[in-house]
Amino acid sequence: MRATKRSGRPPRLVSLAILVLAVAAAACAGSTSAPAPNSVDQQYGGNGGAYSAASAAPSAAAANDGSGSGSGPYPSGAPATTTDNLKIVYTGSLDLVVPDLIPALAKAKATVTAAGGYIGASQESNKNDHPSATITYRIPASRWEDVIDSLRGLGTKVVSEQTQATEVGGQLVDLEARIRNLRASETALLEIAKGAGKVTDLLEVQAQLTDVRGQIEQLDGQRAHLVDQVAYGTLVTTFGLEVVAVKETTKGWDPGKEIDAASAALIGLGQGVGSAAIWFGIVGLPLILIVVVAGLIVRFLFRRFAPKAPPDEPIPGWHGG
Repeated sequence: MRATKRSGRPPRLVSLAILVLAVAAAACAGSTSAPAPNSVDQQYGGNGGAYSAASAAPSAAAANDGSGSGSGPYPSGAPATTTDNLKIVYTGSLDLVVPDLIPALAKAKATVTAAGGYIGASQESNKNDHPSATITYRIPASRWEDVIDSLRGLGTKVVSEQTQATEVGGQLVDLEARIRNLRASETALLEIAKGAGKVTDLLEVQAQLTDVRGQIEQLDGQRAHLVDQVAYGTLVTTFGLEVVAVKETTKGWDPGKEIDAASAALIGLGQGVGSAAIWFGIVGLPLILIVVVAGLIVRFLFRRFAPKAPPDEPIPGWHGG
């Protein structure tokens, strides 16, 4: 009876591993049943709110969505599809011709700062006394169009403009679901570590726990980056004087490049002539000399060994005969 009882009881680590699988399955089920747009709004706020709020909301959202009580904002299980739930990343570029560079940069900075944005990067140059500047602005998504309209008004000419909007709500929901599942696995692994009796078992669980925590940190970083991109659009703006527009028109013709091309052609022609002379001196001239010498030898041999014709007999009566 004792032997039968001992063989029927599973090891402690096996039972705890079964617990991990059960918790992970429950987390996956909770992530699939959660309404996607609603969970993102709870985590990040209407316009991509603070990251601290995003970190506090997942547990509450998972509890409400996974309870099956239907007390959430979408009792039927189908989320509402409204534009407020869209998470859009704005990126763009704007090239302007301005009458004076320094005042234009100051006005642009004041415009972006007043809208709640900031300068992410800047680069200024003064090549050949032609000043220009390239500024990267981070603009709040809610003020994107207003700020671009204001920046257009600073220039006398818009050389080029490009804007792109990318919806990333699905990526945010997927990241949050994966983080939630990993945190559930982390909790289960901690329980397994508490019951591990052998050092080897403890080390194995610790290695798995380290891997899970690394994945959580990586996904948290991706989520934070996406939240920042949603909250602030990125606009790369180039400011230049009128000469920039002239250079834009004439950039297809470069005198320096033309001189280089002509010089290269001349050098190539000289190299061809030189190569021909070298080939003639090494190959052609010896062949000509051989042919001439052979001709002279043949002529000499022909004159020496060819039969001579008999002398002509005098014609009767010629020379008084």
